Amino acid sequence: QVQLMESGGGLVQTGGSLRLSCAASGSIFRINTMGWYRQAPGKERDLVASFSSGGITNYADSVKGRFTISRDSAQNTVYLQMNSLKPEDTAMYYCRYYESFSRREYWGQGTQVTVSS
Repeated sequence: QVQLMESGGGLVQTGGSLRLSCAASGSIFRINTMGWYRQAPGKERDLVASFSSGGITNYADSVKGRFTISRDSAQNTVYLQMNSLKPEDTAMYYCRYYESFSRREYWGQGTQVTVSS
């Protein structure tokens, strides 16, 4: 089992910034991908950004240039720096841990991000 502890959500005005953190603990395999997904009411859960243990990052087009994902492999923690936030970024943000070899997948409980106009 892998446990994911998220933090950093909140309410911010348009143009503001927030930083999300997700710390993984438990039975962690050294080769994995951690990332952030978001889900707005009535919509599907979509990828925001991911960071593999091999150093590969991936971003949704809608956040490129505004969001930055980083990773502290020693602490098994991934961060999402969100700048120039827009109302359309409002959603529940979920941390995901995934192992491509075993296909094990774990999700955090979610943290709410609300951007007011």
